Amino acid sequence: MTGLKIDEVAKQSGLTKRTIRYYEQIGLLSSPPRSEGGFRLYSQDHVNFLKKITNAKEVMGFSLAELQEFIKLSDMLELQRHDYRQVKGTELQKEKLEKVLHTVEEQLKLLEQKKKTILKVEGDLVSLRDRAKAALIRFEGEK
Repeated sequence: MTGLKIDEVAKQSGLTKRTIRYYEQIGLLSSPPRSEGGFRLYSQDHVNFLKKITNAKEVMGFSLAELQEFIKLSDMLELQRHDYRQVKGTELQKEKLEKVLHTVEEQLKLLEQKKKTILKVEGDLVSLRDRAKAALIRFEGEK
């Protein structure tokens, strides 16, 4: 049986072995097959998935719960797109397309919620900065 050991996966994905095991434990990452000696044997698909998770976590600022929901929706979307391609040109096409649309809208809703949170934090920081600048100007004027 061939595959990548966890050290190699950690190196390629930029994650720690502990994080990889944790993602597997909570069901975010599918469990890889094991060697006869009991070692996990990951595939390049596992590495690519971990990179995707890291990107979503870092770039979009997702918590693990949000990340799980986003990944669940991504997986669902892939299946729906596959189903849609299988029925192209049939009566089922519209029904499959409506499911795709609903899933995409759910993903967009997640992103919109995250954007609102980020914009609120930004607004709070801008307000604090402006108040600090005004206080400094007053402080300098009192000298």
